[in-house]
Amino acid sequence: MKNVILSLFVVVGFSAFAQTKIGHVDSKKLLDTLPSRKIAINKLDSMQTSGMQELQLLDAEFQKQYQAYIQDQVNKSPAERQIIEGRLMQKQQNLEATQAALEEGLQIMSEELNKPILERIQKAIDIVAERKKLNYVLDVTATMYSKGGIDITDEVIVELLLLDAAAKK
Repeated sequence: MKNVILSLFVVVGFSAFAQTKIGHVDSKKLLDTLPSRKIAINKLDSMQTSGMQELQLLDAEFQKQYQAYIQDQVNKSPAERQIIEGRLMQKQQNLEATQAALEEGLQIMSEELNKPILERIQKAIDIVAERKKLNYVLDVTATMYSKGGIDITDEVIVELLLLDAAAKK
């Protein structure tokens, strides 16, 4: 009796698996093909470059004042040194706060720019998967091993470029 039940589960399991259709895409190729992603990367790079220039200016100013303090500290009274050290600490904290704000701003901007891109990719995959009647679509860049399945990357790229062009209008 146990063998009959076990055999029944095996047969049902194999028939269900045989009906499962699996496709796969190369998400890196999808992202690299998308014009709006290239624009987003350029915007992020531009923001990062301007932020880094600002940080370098603040750091250069801090270093200049710090070196002047080091060279002249023997000629200062303890009260003067304490005031100058307080100002230097304030400048250093300002530098660190500016760097943290830049990093946070870059993170927020990245999420803001990438969200519609990722939504378009998902929509393009959904369209192709529905057309091909696939049960699962895997990303080959995150798969350790894959043998078989249907590569729908090129079809998704076509849909993705159509969606991207429509989004620009």
